[in-house]
Amino acid sequence: MKRILLSVEYDGSAYAGWQRQINGLAVQQVLEEALSAACTHPVTVTGSSRTDAGVHARMQMVHFDTSCSIPPDKYPFVLNNLLPSDIRIQAAREVPPDFHARFLTSGKTYTYRILNNRHGSALLRNTHWHVPVPLDLPPMRKALEFLPGTHDFAAFQAAGGTARTTVRTIDRAELLNDGPILTLVVSGNAFLYNMVRIIAGTLQEIGLHRLPPDAFARAFVSLSRLDLGMTAPPCGLELTEVRYPERAFTDPASIRWHQPDSRDGTAVAFCSEGD
Repeated sequence: MKRILLSVEYDGSAYAGWQRQINGLAVQQVLEEALSAACTHPVTVTGSSRTDAGVHARMQMVHFDTSCSIPPDKYPFVLNNLLPSDIRIQAAREVPPDFHARFLTSGKTYTYRILNNRHGSALLRNTHWHVPVPLDLPPMRKALEFLPGTHDFAAFQAAGGTARTTVRTIDRAELLNDGPILTLVVSGNAFLYNMVRIIAGTLQEIGLHRLPPDAFARAFVSLSRLDLGMTAPPCGLELTEVRYPERAFTDPASIRWHQPDSRDGTAVAFCSEGD
């Protein structure tokens, strides 16, 4: 039996999220069906994050166990012939049998995209949040300066989150712009349920002067969801990168980890070396 790690890219527009469910078609279900056909035995996969309906992924990391003889580096070729065009395998490798795609992560990067233009776009409608009113970028960038560091992000969690602890560390929060395209990039060790979408929604309201630039700082003190803005729509969100400590690929047992403690699985393992 071998454990294989896949890097999966998908457009989430047509799916009810990553996780297999009863009331909708999920990316996990489609991938498992393709793998089961390729491997000629039932396959269950474990992903690094549970993205919501309409959310995209450039790098969703997935592991599974198999006894089939397909060489690890051939999985992208085999699976991409079986999968729909909105799901693609970008890379595959064999990993130790105790490697875990979800529990051993050391950090993730999310990207949120906004089209700040009077008129919407037919081509970007599934990947960008259309905001038709001009946004003031300097106060938005000022607000992001409060995010890096270790804070209690209790106010940044949507209803339904079940995290046992809401303390998280953010190491990058940046707003880029190319004409009307605004790109929010947030990296950290872990994320709460809808955390990035709440950051994006709050930034929009700061850019419209409905909230002050220190809204994030105030929320760290109040811990109240009411001090932040709306939850931005899912279409603009992308899981961009999932990171692992190098030891995860050579000696996973040496890394102290615990199960995720949030509803969407984004509260990742905390490695003994502080990753």
